[in-house]
Amino acid sequence: MFVQLALALAATLFAPSPARAAAMQNPPVLSISAASANQDGQNSSQPVNLAGLGTARTAKKKLAIVLFPDFETLDVFGPVEMWGRLPDYEVVMVSEHGGLVRSSQGVETKATYSFADAPQFDILMIPGGGGTRREVNNPAMLDFLRRQDRGTEYTTSVCTGAAVLAKAGLLAGHKATTNKRAWTWATSQDGKVDWQPSARWVVDGKYVTSSGVSAGTDMALGLVERLYGRERAIQTAQGAEYIWNDVATDDPFAVDMAGHPVRQKANP
Repeated sequence: MFVQLALALAATLFAPSPARAAAMQNPPVLSISAASANQDGQNSSQPVNLAGLGTARTAKKKLAIVLFPDFETLDVFGPVEMWGRLPDYEVVMVSEHGGLVRSSQGVETKATYSFADAPQFDILMIPGGGGTRREVNNPAMLDFLRRQDRGTEYTTSVCTGAAVLAKAGLLAGHKATTNKRAWTWATSQDGKVDWQPSARWVVDGKYVTSSGVSAGTDMALGLVERLYGRERAIQTAQGAEYIWNDVATDDPFAVDMAGHPVRQKANP
């Protein structure tokens, strides 16, 4: 009898209130409050939305290299060597149809994305090579470059890749350079570009263009310097045992506006 009375009394004393019962059924979500000043200068607490914080810390931006048949191998893989370990960027390949794409040297490289399923890239680079002669007349390529350029942080090129950017109308009114051995053809793609005949690479706003083939590696390091500082660029070059030609205007292959060399070639 006494045991039953004691149990009944305990149930009455410790029964949760209706509000507490509701709270137990719907526990609050943990949030962090950040102090912010209101118009009176007083601090007020505002809840911080933690949704997606975990992915935000680990997600990398995408640095995409555009492939096409007969691209120049070093135009692609020189920059890949310098960009492949950037902490905030993932290097990916994209081509018109995706899949394997053969370079001028016969090396096949797989493009993860096609033009149809490519996301918006943060940095875009188009290389040069014999295939650019075809790509300047490829509407799918030109349209893809225009679409992507609307959302890129940087749009870049190596060698005659600048000719394709120019044909797409992206370099009009900007300074740019290209392969000096293909100077006349490349610069003819758009006369509204401020073509620089003596430059290893050129930066004009978000457009970064470079001269022929190996100049792309120097340009890639120049972009590392812009993104992370000079020390990081030097460390990257040293890690590859590469002698960085770090003066963008020092161009041993410079030409005049007619495409004629302006420097004497060294004796072999």
